[in-house]
Amino acid sequence: MPEAFLADVRVIDLSMLGPGALGGHLVDFGAEVIKVESPSGDYIRSMTWPIIHDEHGSNSLLHLHVNRGKKSLVLDLKSDEGRDALSELIRSADVVIEGMRPGFLDKIGFGPARLKELKPDIVVCSLSGYGATGPYRNLPSHGVAYDAWSGVVQPVVDDDGFCRIPPQANVGITAGPAFAAMAILAALIRARSTGEPA
Repeated sequence: MPEAFLADVRVIDLSMLGPGALGGHLVDFGAEVIKVESPSGDYIRSMTWPIIHDEHGSNSLLHLHVNRGKKSLVLDLKSDEGRDALSELIRSADVVIEGMRPGFLDKIGFGPARLKELKPDIVVCSLSGYGATGPYRNLPSHGVAYDAWSGVVQPVVDDDGFCRIPPQANVGITAGPAFAAMAILAALIRARSTGEPA
């Protein structure tokens, strides 16, 4: 890339699995993205094949793709020390990405009021499987489920009645993070011009 358009942007990434691709898109444009992982790590590292073995350990190709170029930091957000460290990171950040079920940030003590207290112009992007409202908001979600629920692909059911992953490329974990990256760019422009959070 000839010019790093987002070289002055710092992102704190609290996502797991597919929503992590959002931070990868921002890295591609030069942003510094710090992925915060629990002590047990993001299980995308080992949940899909192929597993790549190199000097950094053993990680799935999907993990290497969606988390490309990110820095990684382990914090126990159930501890005071972990939450204090996250507070310091947020004070120095422009964007917080959260890719969990709705209410996750509130649950760990980083709801909207706390984030604004830490950084008045912080941009927050929450990427959940089924949105923040509605009857399915609290359901766990994964990539192929997005496609099946939206009707993009038909569920594949084997002879024993079990659903299998269809052979098509997954659209949901690609499109969702790409659209979210565009929303973050618009929110950054607004935050920088008004000084207000987005």
